Amino acid sequence: MPRTGFIDHIGIGVPDLAAAKQYYDELMSILGLREWFDTGPGGPLNYGPDGDKGSQLFFYQADEPGTYSRHGTGLHHLAFLVATRAVVREAHEWASAHDAVILDAPGEFPQYGPHCFATYWLDPHGIKLEAVCHTPEER
Repeated sequence: MPRTGFIDHIGIGVPDLAAAKQYYDELMSILGLREWFDTGPGGPLNYGPDGDKGSQLFFYQADEPGTYSRHGTGLHHLAFLVATRAVVREAHEWASAHDAVILDAPGEFPQYGPHCFATYWLDPHGIKLEAVCHTPEER
């Protein structure tokens, strides 16, 4: 039986799970992800590919206070692979409309491959997010 070694899921602790739910429920629909199952009140949030097998993202209420920094040891950022550059632009517009700190507007990042097109921003908890597409401009 083949061993793929692919990531099944990632869990992230956030200081305000209710705020994370409001933010990520909207964002995930733009990125083509959805909640896979109801975990009940206070349970973790979960998102994954709509109708497909693939990696899931879980958000948990942090039990201990602390400050997150992408510049320290640990998670640097979350990158969401999307189907088109139009979705990258839509994610950027959504983040801008939600007063996100925009780190990089949609653009080419050739250092990551010949067709890498991405945008970067910070979520309300300071987690760096990326929407990225690896296909040429749509015509």
